[in-house]
Amino acid sequence: MAGVREGAVIENHTHTDSTRILLVEDHASFRQALAFMFERENEFVVTGQAGTLAEARAFVGKSQGTVDVAVIDLALPDGDGFELIEELSSRPGVMTLVLSASLEPARFAQAVEAGASGVLHKSAAIGDIVDAVRRLKSGEALLSPAEVIEMLRMVSRKRQEEYEARIAIEKLTPREREVLQALAEGLDSKDIAEKLHITIETERTHMVNILNKLGVHSRLQALVFAARHGLVEIH
Repeated sequence: MAGVREGAVIENHTHTDSTRILLVEDHASFRQALAFMFERENEFVVTGQAGTLAEARAFVGKSQGTVDVAVIDLALPDGDGFELIEELSSRPGVMTLVLSASLEPARFAQAVEAGASGVLHKSAAIGDIVDAVRRLKSGEALLSPAEVIEMLRMVSRKRQEEYEARIAIEKLTPREREVLQALAEGLDSKDIAEKLHITIETERTHMVNILNKLGVHSRLQALVFAARHGLVEIH
């Protein structure tokens, strides 16, 4: 695979009875190492490689039936791989193994909800990734039913939290959003009051209202909430 530009779609049109692998990974060296390890085994053939979601979709769109297992990195230059996982998993006989550098269980959970057959952290040895694909093709489940249920519950909780956050944000007045932005700029109560041309007492009233609406207990928690949900710009 030497000399292949990073991000290129690489197709192997060899027709065998081997398990056909699609690799979707933006780091060319890691992707090529994976391809090398798969190709060492007679039971596998790498039919395609892609470095972006767009390239993967282009390959899948014109290559009906040439993928048995897709190994997909969640974090790609043009977005997360959740929609691609969902699309591939909806095809009869196609399985997806998800790799992620993130340690956030919620991302693994979201991948499972999208239809992933298995999930692995990218720190796993390449041999373990190849073995995971082998186990999937043999019908072995990489995740127990209990693990799958817990991941789906995690997604449900996350969605509920996001819904509650949106409701809380909608309750904020324009002035309260200005107070939060001033807080994000590192201003204290006196400076915020001066910046917004209000009294310190009014600033404190706004802050009390903000804490109540967001369901937090301190200015710091309010700032973290605002930053997490894109309410403020932090320079």
